[in-house]
Amino acid sequence: MGKLHMLTRKVSPEMIREWKNTSATYRPLLHPNKKTGREILAYLTGKYPVRELPAGSINEVISDNVLLNDCNARKIPAGKIPEAAGFIIENTGTGKHLYENQDEFFRGISIIAGVELHSAYFIVEGSSLLWDELFAFRGLDEEDLTNYYLVAEYVACLRRFDQLDCVLAGKTP
Repeated sequence: MGKLHMLTRKVSPEMIREWKNTSATYRPLLHPNKKTGREILAYLTGKYPVRELPAGSINEVISDNVLLNDCNARKIPAGKIPEAAGFIIENTGTGKHLYENQDEFFRGISIIAGVELHSAYFIVEGSSLLWDELFAFRGLDEEDLTNYYLVAEYVACLRRFDQLDCVLAGKTP
């Protein structure tokens, strides 16, 4: 299978075939294991040096991405409104690795990450490596497991971090 991670290019029929094949192979072996938004937030802020962004625009972007996409909006519990936090990953300590490995089209820009706490939706700008890492960490819920693209993406992200065998064995990476 070709390199697959944070979708940054036009989708081709060949890519869709690969995703469907990967999903058909791995879907029966996977089980719901999705982390909560708070777990993702704790992982992100515990692993990387971050500077919290002011609540305004980043929270609005994250909230809109959740509310304006049915697949994300369904994951908000009844009666709740989106609750988001956004950060700039600092280019120091463990964050330096992310900046040193930025894709060419992201080079030189700050890495921004945000999490919606109720749905476990996250956003990353500036680093496909961080996006893939968070996707592998977050896992999939029952609904996600019915989506061939999400299953294929999850498998690719797990492979990128050498975690696929661990997840297939039912262990937490």
